[in-house]
Amino acid sequence: MIPQDTVNKILDAAQIVDVVSDFVTLKRRGANFVACCPFHNEKTPSFYVSPSKGIYKCFGCGKSGSAVGFVMEHESLSYIEALKYLARKYGIPVVEKEESAEDVAKRQRSESLLLVSEFAHKFFVSSLDTEEGRTIGRAYFRSRGLEDETIRKYGLGWAPKDRNALCKEALAKGYKEEYLVDAGLCIKYDDGHLADRFFDRVMFPVHSVSGRVIAFGGRTLRSDKTVAKYVNSPETEIYDKSRSLYGLWFAKSEMSRSDKCYLVEGYLDVLSMHQLGILNVVASSGTSLTVPQIRLIKKFTENVTIMYDGDSAGIKAAIRGIGLVLKEGLNVKVVLLPDGDDPDSYSRKHSLEEVQDFIAANEQDFIAFKTDLLLGEAAGDPLKKANLINDIADTIALIPDAVKRSVYAQASADKFDIDSAILFTRIRKTREKMLEDDRKAADRERMRAGSLEVDIPGPQDVPPPEYEDAPAGPQEEAPRQAGQYFEFPTLEPSERDLVSFLLRSGRSLLEFETDSDFYSPDGQYSVADFIRDCLEADGFSMENTAYRKLYDSYFELYDADENYTQQEIIRNMLNGPDRAAADLVADIINEKHMLSVRSFEASMTATATMLVTFVPRAIQVYQLKRVDLEITNLNKKLKTASEEESLQILMQIQEYVGLRKKLEEKLGRVM
Repeated sequence: MIPQDTVNKILDAAQIVDVVSDFVTLKRRGANFVACCPFHNEKTPSFYVSPSKGIYKCFGCGKSGSAVGFVMEHESLSYIEALKYLARKYGIPVVEKEESAEDVAKRQRSESLLLVSEFAHKFFVSSLDTEEGRTIGRAYFRSRGLEDETIRKYGLGWAPKDRNALCKEALAKGYKEEYLVDAGLCIKYDDGHLADRFFDRVMFPVHSVSGRVIAFGGRTLRSDKTVAKYVNSPETEIYDKSRSLYGLWFAKSEMSRSDKCYLVEGYLDVLSMHQLGILNVVASSGTSLTVPQIRLIKKFTENVTIMYDGDSAGIKAAIRGIGLVLKEGLNVKVVLLPDGDDPDSYSRKHSLEEVQDFIAANEQDFIAFKTDLLLGEAAGDPLKKANLINDIADTIALIPDAVKRSVYAQASADKFDIDSAILFTRIRKTREKMLEDDRKAADRERMRAGSLEVDIPGPQDVPPPEYEDAPAGPQEEAPRQAGQYFEFPTLEPSERDLVSFLLRSGRSLLEFETDSDFYSPDGQYSVADFIRDCLEADGFSMENTAYRKLYDSYFELYDADENYTQQEIIRNMLNGPDRAAADLVADIINEKHMLSVRSFEASMTATATMLVTFVPRAIQVYQLKRVDLEITNLNKKLKTASEEESLQILMQIQEYVGLRKKLEEKLGRVM
């Protein structure tokens, strides 16, 4: 763990313009700097860096944050890794707090495995330039159309025919036998004999997201059917096959910029397409696609095109992958290549423009792909057609987003010429079963862990509106800002306003006149104290999780030290480990959202006048929306209430209606 005083030194030293300039060419525009966004393709600059606020913001793709957040996003680093990167940049020594002996041993062991893996990589690369490597390995790569620059860039190599070549070299260099075995590079037999796992094969290194070599795939060039075509590294402490994607280290920047990922099957598929110029391509390396692999892709883009062979095996692989990708909330398309071709062979036979044109012309939405495929199998059989429709509905049910589900359901209903209510009903029932299955699975997991408890469901246990579908059409989805989901969309604008006042003016004093309803003879309120006291007096708290986190984080810093300036509070929030929260802070305080406030400020005699006018008004608007929400909830209860309960509910509604009228009068909404 990095001590807080060291973190503060790093944050003080890290200048946003200096940091971003390492990766992007910035041009001054007034008080800010602009550039084309490094996270998506654009021709007109919409990426702004504000030195005064210490934040960046792209008005095209919406990404924003601090210097730490930029390094995390651009380099795919964790919070701690980003801090260490900046510490190295500014020459700040980082001495982490004392680790336990177990932590030290585990970290050192992982580093040792990485070092021995990287040594093996250098060994395989150098072996490619031996006479044996050139005549067999390099000749093979060239026969597959790979250029020398591609071979070098992706670190392709050769494992010599000698079964002890690597282990002899490694032991001679001082690498321990234990690490050679545990990294999956060597095999130790019962008689104590040590031998290489990889020999007489061309080698494909597998890189981690941060670019370190963690595993290998070795392909034999023999025609002997008794020899496995591929030998891959076993799972180790540094390599989890289900959490790795071949080519991701080289593809991730283009995936972010193009906001798209092409998913293929094999090493050569990736290499040939990258060499052609299509860089946003990764492979599952011959294994079935896994949820962790999909989540890796989602870090860089939500748009995936599955690009498999056009034969029956490729079609089945595409169908298997669709469900998993959809369930994780990604947008899926499918491209099937002509029968007999795979991405490797097709890209070698065609130019970049021809491949791009083919993809554009043949890329199908997953629903159209699956419908066309299964309709051919149904062949006019009504029962098979009914099963097909149910299959399509169950696939749509996997989509987490309610609006997308509804659009796909309506499109499918039109395609099959059936009542959309039928599809909505099937989708709703399927999702209910999915949620129940998930709940049971969670209960079983807790039982296995010996901690099963029966809880009364709280708000976090209740599915948000996007899990509900109705035959009448889509539910209104909560607005999304800075990547956040808002559970109570009607309260979202008011909660944003209140948090905005905290972030911009929380330490400022409210100077109420003596005739004001809010005047206190005991002294002046700060904006933060005023907002907190008003909410606590009403028994309210922020209902939307994203704003509640910011509210709580703000007051944790506000109460921690009265000498903290407003700027210091904001800096700590911007540079905290919760990146979603930091992005939302940046979004709120960003210059784009200050324009209307600044225009107002310019017309006033003092900022204090603006605050005493608009902070209480923001509280009253929030109170009014909370009252409206209570009335809505009571009206829902009224529909199923007994006669006795109905009378009580009606009395409560009457009280709230009276309160609403008073609030509207204060806000000037009632004539």
